[in-house]
Amino acid sequence: MKRIQVVAAVIYGDKNQYPNQILVSRRAGHLHQGGLWEFPGGKIEHSEAPQQGLSRELEEELGIRVTHAEPLMKIQHDYVDKKVSLDIWSVTAFEGEARGMEGQEIAWVPVDQLMNYDFPEANRAILEKILG
Repeated sequence: MKRIQVVAAVIYGDKNQYPNQILVSRRAGHLHQGGLWEFPGGKIEHSEAPQQGLSRELEEELGIRVTHAEPLMKIQHDYVDKKVSLDIWSVTAFEGEARGMEGQEIAWVPVDQLMNYDFPEANRAILEKILG
């Protein structure tokens, strides 16, 4: 089974508008792990660098342009039906107002409330890193 290369972002809110909050989005019901919350991102296209994929995905999904991002961690996770390699980035600055460009629900969630949301199993390590 081929491993799918995915990039995802832990997007921190603006200190004035969304202090100590992180943006999450809900996966559409018909998708793998549908209905669960996730850190926005998507598949890296052929010959695309992770940071390029991150910028493209966040513009397509949320309508924002990343102005500052740093690598956070890498994770490999095997589901029963697919294998993923996640390249996770911390996004601390962006331009534009985030919105669900593909009809997905989004939410700014206080960091201390993230555990109240249902995430895919592959995201557990990200939550542990954020919550330290």
